[in-house]
Amino acid sequence: MDISGWRKKIDELDEQIVRLISKRAEAAKAIGELKRVTQLPVYEPGREQAVFNHVRAVNPGPLSDAELLDVYERLIDVMRTLQRRDGSA
Repeated sequence: MDISGWRKKIDELDEQIVRLISKRAEAAKAIGELKRVTQLPVYEPGREQAVFNHVRAVNPGPLSDAELLDVYERLIDVMRTLQRRDGSA
């Protein structure tokens, strides 16, 4: 495959990633609402560590675990901000 073919593939993958991130954000918003109603904190370090452990366990590469965790740390940070913005403590 030439460079334009690879770029087309990346564009298609990006579209899938955006849809999945949006679905994850919807789930995070719902969880944020439940946290607000039950007065649970938005930041749950134990849960975040469980997510990190899970993504490390299913990581097929080529990203290293550290590189993948860099992506997930930012993703979780954005989701936490979304929960707070929607009224959670």
